[in-house]
Amino acid sequence: MAVMETSPATAVERALNILEAAAQRREGLTNAEISRKLGIPKSSASYILRTLEKRSYLRRETETGRYRLGLKVLSLGGDAQTNLDVAHVALPFMRSLVDKIRMTSHLAVLDQGEAVYIEKVEAPGFFKVNTWVGRRMFLHSTSVGKCLLAWLPKHEVETIAKQQGLKRRTPETITSIAKLLADLERVKQSGYAVDDEENSLGARCFGAPIFDTMGNVTAALGASGTLTQTDEANMPRIIEALDRLARGPAHSNDPPYSNDYLPSLTATKLFFTEKTLGTWLARKPATFLSVSLSTTPSSVTLPFFTMIWMEGTA
Repeated sequence: MAVMETSPATAVERALNILEAAAQRREGLTNAEISRKLGIPKSSASYILRTLEKRSYLRRETETGRYRLGLKVLSLGGDAQTNLDVAHVALPFMRSLVDKIRMTSHLAVLDQGEAVYIEKVEAPGFFKVNTWVGRRMFLHSTSVGKCLLAWLPKHEVETIAKQQGLKRRTPETITSIAKLLADLERVKQSGYAVDDEENSLGARCFGAPIFDTMGNVTAALGASGTLTQTDEANMPRIIEALDRLARGPAHSNDPPYSNDYLPSLTATKLFFTEKTLGTWLARKPATFLSVSLSTTPSSVTLPFFTMIWMEGTA
């Protein structure tokens, strides 16, 4: 096997140049074409190509020997765009939610064992929530955090709890893994989560999960207010408003594929990983083909994608 006699920095730069070149040629490139185009010795190019193919960043067509982008690149692109896309799509719906319930709304994602706010819409009035976009919050003591935890496998929840700890924020905070798991089960059954002064005294928060079409939780939508704002008389209205924006499996055994949703839904693109692509094709091959070839304004016209659906409150 050939060994590259180049510095690590040079090897990395060459690998990135190869990926960029492959992205520009839909029909792909051969080893020889890459070597000539980029001025890379053929032996070095061959070594890099084999490595990129092994890691699924490139795929080699057996008949032609041409290299094209692999699904791993699409997955990384989706990971980079997902949070920004979700926040961009969610913002007008969050504003509508705040107008309706007069409570501050947050959008959060799971990152390294914490909930991170990626969007916030402040409610009018004197009561202000001391949060900001980018702030990290505990998972076990917040409504959005519970939503991000609830649909994870039990062993992942236990691992996160062990790594992060279950810090007591108030006398109401859940600090037992057994109680937390029981609470998360209630979240799954009801489709929403409650932080009842568990993170901050005097504040009550409600959260609902946002699912992609594979049934995975990609974000959580929350509403925060005072105990008076969130009393028993107002709770049903608040929960219903959240529910309309973030539909979870509590309402259906399958994510919403039906065209009945299209008039009131907004879509944001998320690229499939290799695993989810294969799973979804096995479950919904006809749906995948019809949606991926669609050219309607409400569709994302990329070959590999999934969608997050959000229903408006109007």
